[in-house]
Amino acid sequence: MPISLRNSVLPVTSVLVMAALLWSGLAPFDRATWIMETLPVMLAYPVLWFTYQRFPLTQLLYLLIAMHALILIVGGTYTYAQVPIGFDLQAFFGLQRNPYDKIGHFFQGLVPALVAREILIRGAYVNGRKMLAFIVVCIVLAISATYELIEWAAALAMGQGADEFLGTQGDEWDAQSDMFFALIGGLSALLVFSRWQDRQIKTLITQRNN
Repeated sequence: MPISLRNSVLPVTSVLVMAALLWSGLAPFDRATWIMETLPVMLAYPVLWFTYQRFPLTQLLYLLIAMHALILIVGGTYTYAQVPIGFDLQAFFGLQRNPYDKIGHFFQGLVPALVAREILIRGAYVNGRKMLAFIVVCIVLAISATYELIEWAAALAMGQGADEFLGTQGDEWDAQSDMFFALIGGLSALLVFSRWQDRQIKTLITQRNN
């Protein structure tokens, strides 16, 4: 049965994201960096469409996934250290480096937290809200740590060629701060969006059962 809650969200956001991806691929700052940074988008959207009928996600989650995808696409286009809006934020807050990378890692925590939370709730894999929150945070940190290992492997394989992908900007604690921002994103997801997501999950399940 068609599910009205998510009927237009994935199609509309997919068009926007794919248009942005195509535009960004015309003349990125560094082609190899663009491929590595946008690869998650290229992999995620086919999965979203493949599961669209069998396991649709909430409207909230589709919207946030699209926002995360656009952040990745912009970062891949300019490289995270060269994103123009990041320089504006750097000047406004008096920072020593372009902070756009940290926005990306914040969403790297926020979006996977809600994805994990939705799957765990709908599959009834966890009993108790406290245990659910604990497992979601653990998943977020595991994903963030895995991504840092991927960056480390890229650095070993590519040498200086990985500088644009890593985006450390001379910060020796970049990996640790990346994981910290992912943690903040995951905690923010739980604090800000949990009730909203719960309502949409209930509506989604009700509509599927009718």
